Amino acid sequence: MNKNYVVYSVVLGGFLIPFKGMGQQKEQKSFSLFNPVPREQMREMETDRPDVTESPYTVDAGHFQLETDLVRSIREKSETTQTNALLINQMNLKIGITGSTALQIGFQTYGRHSEKELDTDEKEITDGHGDLTLRIKQNLIGNDGGKFALALLPYVKFPTSKYEDSRFEGGLIVPMQYQLPGEWHLGFQVEVDRLKDQDEQAMHTEFLQTLTITHSIIKGLDGIAETYYTYDFKAHHFSNYINAAFQMDVARDFKLDAGLNLGIQHTAAKNFFVGASVRL
Repeated sequence: MNKNYVVYSVVLGGFLIPFKGMGQQKEQKSFSLFNPVPREQMREMETDRPDVTESPYTVDAGHFQLETDLVRSIREKSETTQTNALLINQMNLKIGITGSTALQIGFQTYGRHSEKELDTDEKEITDGHGDLTLRIKQNLIGNDGGKFALALLPYVKFPTSKYEDSRFEGGLIVPMQYQLPGEWHLGFQVEVDRLKDQDEQAMHTEFLQTLTITHSIIKGLDGIAETYYTYDFKAHHFSNYINAAFQMDVARDFKLDAGLNLGIQHTAAKNFFVGASVRL
């Protein structure tokens, strides 16, 4: 069976499940996009950043949350090429549709991509806006209480980039979180994606699994440590990463963060970033 068909069928099913779940899950009263949750009843602000592991919690119904990489630098080296990328305002706009469902719209405002051939030192530089991504997060359990939360997060990426060669991509993300004693939080995520090959137009299927732990360092400042790996089913190749980040509560609805994402293998990407999140 065609691999594209299988993966995109899974993604489509993930998009349909949230709408089915609307009638099955007891939601935060009867609040919706057009009947917002009163501010005094809003949940504590949760973000999908700065680690790779997504949050299983959704934005309160009728509210908006903007999360962005203000600046991200990426370095990657293969056997034949060295790639450097600079991304400005890689944003994710989150819209609370119901008490357990949120729509997310991602867009890269500006990117600069430099690729050098190692054998000839020939360099190519491109820049412009990036891809557009549509995601729907459906919380299945734990949105409004309890020590465990789970969500489904299918996505589709549209190839609108002007700074890099891209194709339609998609996947299904399943984030989970446990609240441990002593204000420790343990996050876990599994993900399957259908992605473009780095150096050509062909596609491959990739699996990702993460483990992250978060704890308060001082009041208003959290430390985050994470490890994850990806497996390329086409190349039969593992890439392993370790991440570290800090997130600071500037105000009730405003957070700043910074961190790094380091590939252990010499061919794996290395990221450095500064970001922010604001809720309205």
